[in-house]
Amino acid sequence: MKGYVFNPDKEYVKKILEGVYRKDGHCPCRLEVNETTLCPCDEFVEKQICKCNLYVKEDEIKRKED
Repeated sequence: MKGYVFNPDKEYVKKILEGVYRKDGHCPCRLEVNETTLCPCDEFVEKQICKCNLYVKEDEIKRKED
């Protein structure tokens, strides 16, 4: 998704990706397991909301670095 990057916290990203792997590619913070929860989930693709904070806005990271 343009304008978004992985969370800069590498340990956090590692844990979330392990959760995605354990759930066969589905978002680890979702209870449902269906085609809408495949990572990146439909909510992120459609509304740019990543509840597990795996993806963050690139410009927010730049602001924190300044």
